[in-house]
Amino acid sequence: MNALLEVLVVAVPALALLGIGIAVLPRLLARRRAAEQRPDVPEATGRPPAPAPGAGTVVLEPVEPEAVQLRETPEPVAGRLVRLRERLARSGSPLGTRLLTVLSRDHLTEDDWDEIEEALLLADVGAGPSAELVERLRERVRVLGVRDPAAVRALLREQLLALVGTDLDRSLAVEPQVSQDGTRRPAVLLVVGVNGTGKTTTVGKLARVLVAQGRTVLLGAADTFRAAAADQLQTWGSRVGVPTVRADRDGADPAAVAFDALQRGQADGVDVVVVDTAGRLQNKAGLMDELGKIVRVLSKGGPLSEVLLVLDATTGQNGLRQGQVFAEVAGVTGIVLTKLDGTAKGGIVVAVQRELGVPVKLVGLGEGPDDLAPFDPEAFVDGLLPA
Repeated sequence: MNALLEVLVVAVPALALLGIGIAVLPRLLARRRAAEQRPDVPEATGRPPAPAPGAGTVVLEPVEPEAVQLRETPEPVAGRLVRLRERLARSGSPLGTRLLTVLSRDHLTEDDWDEIEEALLLADVGAGPSAELVERLRERVRVLGVRDPAAVRALLREQLLALVGTDLDRSLAVEPQVSQDGTRRPAVLLVVGVNGTGKTTTVGKLARVLVAQGRTVLLGAADTFRAAAADQLQTWGSRVGVPTVRADRDGADPAAVAFDALQRGQADGVDVVVVDTAGRLQNKAGLMDELGKIVRVLSKGGPLSEVLLVLDATTGQNGLRQGQVFAEVAGVTGIVLTKLDGTAKGGIVVAVQRELGVPVKLVGLGEGPDDLAPFDPEAFVDGLLPA
């Protein structure tokens, strides 16, 4: 009898604990599975009280406090495009040189005008703008009768400036937004483009431009398909003390990462959040739908400040076709032209603005970390024309 009581004393509590475990274990497992999955992106409302990163994302600070002195100081932005003008002048722009050579001839024949139009087309100015420029030059040459080299250069400069556009707003919208209830929201810059245009590198260089202008910046690595892209972006940010929000695993929801970057930037009170996206082909519907989702998520708390499309200046007319689809899906507000230091395709500036209806705002001048500059039409045209 005593032995039976001893068995019951041990068995009853054990059975009770087992029952509790059976009842609780499924709920614990369900919570664990939910934590491993990224929840739906919530509506953006007001400034959050310093939220922790969402499931699946991490905030990577740029450097340890003791390494602050190792951060780089970006070059001042003012005057950067002067370097492009100098490069174009040293290399002798084939477009400007050829146009001046033909226009300086004593008697311009139809063949001469055809040669001018051909030079413009080879420089990717586009058929419509090329025909317009030729017609304007014909009229001015006929009326003014210019033949003096200096006068010809002044005439060509005037007409090229009119074609490139000096009255377009090329400034970046980087001022934080304040809602009616006083909530401060960072300016949000979304960077899009196809593979191979140097998009992630451009985002890193853009961070340096903003830091050089005295802005506080946070980067969002929404290219979750390539770990190398997030690593690259984090490295760029670390150089100038800019933190990066990135996924903690490949294949995470890009829209969730973009949203978490915005929330973190809002909580930290930064001026600008720059979101990098995966390169995508413009004819891939699924990828473009994903880009549309990123735009919708970031727009819930207010309109995007900028959607910048990165185009390779050497791709010519193919770049325009790419840009048209991105403009429809993401509402592009400005163009960043990379590899513009290649002189032969300078006319793409005119063509892309005409076709997409948005200005070129930034240009890539080379491989250096500070070779990204605000686009200046006068410096650009002066670089095309021999002195």
